[in-house]
Amino acid sequence: MKLEDIDQKYILDDGHNIVPATLMEWAHWYEKNDRHVASTYVGPYWISTVFLGLDHRFGSGGPPILFETMVFKRNGETGEMNRYATWDEAKAGHEHMVAKYKFMEGKA
Repeated sequence: MKLEDIDQKYILDDGHNIVPATLMEWAHWYEKNDRHVASTYVGPYWISTVFLGLDHRFGSGGPPILFETMVFKRNGETGEMNRYATWDEAKAGHEHMVAKYKFMEGKA
């Protein structure tokens, strides 16, 4: 699948609202803007939440899934992943993942 074959691309406005975009608008925005919602280290883990800009629901109905939290271990391994539809969901999901890993590391 090519990028231009994906039905819809999205960008964020200054208020973190999702805005549909053309391929060129998306590409320009994606190149120039910080997509990070949050980034936190907990022990050997890096928890990163970002705006994806492409719908990761893949046509299964419902609002577009545009944000993702990933957990990375310092040795390069990837761990858990969660995806969200809105900035607020992504922010809350990041905080939840941080709390979970702090608990696991005995830092809560």
